[in-house]
Amino acid sequence: FWHPQRDFRRTAGVVDVTVGYTGGKKKNPTYQNIMDATEAFLIEFDPTVITYKEILDEWADMHAPYYPSKCQYRSAIFYSNENQRDAAKSKIAELGKGGQRKVYVDIEPMSTFYRAEEYHQDFLDKQMSSSAI
Repeated sequence: FWHPQRDFRRTAGVVDVTVGYTGGKKKNPTYQNIMDATEAFLIEFDPTVITYKEILDEWADMHAPYYPSKCQYRSAIFYSNENQRDAAKSKIAELGKGGQRKVYVDIEPMSTFYRAEEYHQDFLDKQMSSSAI
C-alpha cells in the first residue's frame, strides 16, 4: 500500500491518501495482527478536479490484479455508493476484456477503515529522506 499512497499523492485532484486496513470483521487490525483485514489505502479527492473513474484508471495503470493473493494482500476496491460500485465493476470488466487473463479483484462496500501505524504513513518518502542523510 506504500506505492499507491506515494503515487496517488502526486495526482492532481487527490487531496489526501491514508494507508490502513479494511474489509475484515475483526476490530482494530494492526500490521502485526492484521487478522482478516486487507491492507488498503483511502483516497480523499476533489471531484471537480478528478473523477472516481479517473482514479480507477490510475489505479489500473499502477496495478496488475492478475494473481490471487491471501487476504492481507488481496486486490480489492471498496466503494461508498452505487455509482462507485458500478464504475468499479466496469473497470474490472474492462481489465478482463477478451478473457485472456483472469482478474482477481473483490468489489465490496466500504467498511470501517483503520488507519495504519504512523511508520506506515508516507513510508516510501520517509525511506528516501533517511537514505539522503
